[in-house]
Amino acid sequence: MLEYQYSFSRSRKLLSRADSDIDDRGWTLLHVFAKKGDLKEVKRLLNEGMDANVVAWGPKSLGVTPLHLAAKGGHLKVMDKLLERGANIDARTKGSCGWTPLHHAAKEKKKKAIKFLVENGAFLPDDINDTRFNPPLHYCPGLEWAYEEMRRLQVDNSSSGETSCSSEN
Repeated sequence: MLEYQYSFSRSRKLLSRADSDIDDRGWTLLHVFAKKGDLKEVKRLLNEGMDANVVAWGPKSLGVTPLHLAAKGGHLKVMDKLLERGANIDARTKGSCGWTPLHHAAKEKKKKAIKFLVENGAFLPDDINDTRFNPPLHYCPGLEWAYEEMRRLQVDNSSSGETSCSSEN
């Protein structure tokens, strides 16, 4: 672990806490490696028992999870591994906007990440103008493409003969 602490602390000041090592952004090693897209290290940390939903509580990263950071970077393999290990696809950051990993992928215009998240069930309201889905479109122009992708997937699913079941009574 010392070699990882060294590389971790070279770029950011490392703060020690009883449960894990956290830098001055509130990020754990899992956050750092998810942001970098380092699948090998992400797997190692998850195998060592790190929670895929670990939340960063730094001044500029309130509630950011490793999945937010992997989505922002468009790191599909890391996103897939985090979801496989129970990451919340719709985790929201704290504060007025409450961004999800989908927001981060859209803001960075990572179309493959947007497609991946939509295909894996990321929440999108039926209408892009839904005021409950923060932030507004002008903050995330990539969300427009997410809606186009969602419509395409719905058409593909209906043309392949799949039917949806309703749980309404």
